[in-house]
Amino acid sequence: MKNLKNALLLKQLYQLKQLGYRYTDITPFQEEKVDLALPDTLESLQKQALACHLCELSKSRKKVVFGEGNPHADILIIGEGPGATEDSSGKPFVGRSGEVLTKMLQNVLGLSRNDVYITNIVKCRPPNNRVPTPTEAHTCQSYLLKQIALIQPRLILTLGATAYHYLTGDDTGITKIRGTIHTYGKATLLPTYHPSYLLRNPSAKKEVMVDLLKVKELMGKW
Repeated sequence: MKNLKNALLLKQLYQLKQLGYRYTDITPFQEEKVDLALPDTLESLQKQALACHLCELSKSRKKVVFGEGNPHADILIIGEGPGATEDSSGKPFVGRSGEVLTKMLQNVLGLSRNDVYITNIVKCRPPNNRVPTPTEAHTCQSYLLKQIALIQPRLILTLGATAYHYLTGDDTGITKIRGTIHTYGKATLLPTYHPSYLLRNPSAKKEVMVDLLKVKELMGKW
């Protein structure tokens, strides 16, 4: 790029010399500055995400699953990534895992999906529902961090090891870390099992119940 700039500047000087100029104060070639700041509203941020092609997941997705719910929610729920149903609908947690999550919210916390905000670490479905790669997660991270900044939740509930790891950088196993309370910026963070894990291991529902009761206790202090 530097060589290209020099070549364009030299060409410009030769053209001026041919016209009879000996000195000039003409502005040399300057590269146009690109504004890398993300939008300051969820709506505008979503529009940008819908047009995103920064990683390989954009090549295989059907729809971008940005997130949905209350833009001023006290509770932000973060999962791993969209599944097949979410990829088709463009909405997070609407498959079998979504049904489990909805019941968890209603039966334990007395909340509907409209009361919280739900999103994922990555906004596009990884092929065959595999775990997002570090490159994919880190490429999408700016969207998630901006969502957190705009929503300003009181509590962040991470679902599964992947969501907790990529948000915090801590690779502690989910069986050890679940149900523990942490501070994330100005918010409280609590990791628990992913609903898909509960579908495979129904006995773990008791542990998630304990975790959600901690969330309910925190809600009572707001």
